[in-house]
Amino acid sequence: MGNKLKVTQIRSVIKRKEKQKRTIEALGLGRPNYFNILPDNPQTRGMIDVVKHLVKVENVQ
Repeated sequence: MGNKLKVTQIRSVIKRKEKQKRTIEALGLGRPNYFNILPDNPQTRGMIDVVKHLVKVENVQ
């Protein structure tokens, strides 16, 4: 089975661009301290790169 990433939102999306708000929603987040376990693949990594200043990423087994 592939690696997983735990993505935790650490900052609010208030006063952020629409693309960043939609990316947070697509990652399954929505409010600070919400987290989601996602597959580690290029698509997920690309979305995280768009909002890297709003989230914290950890590797999970």
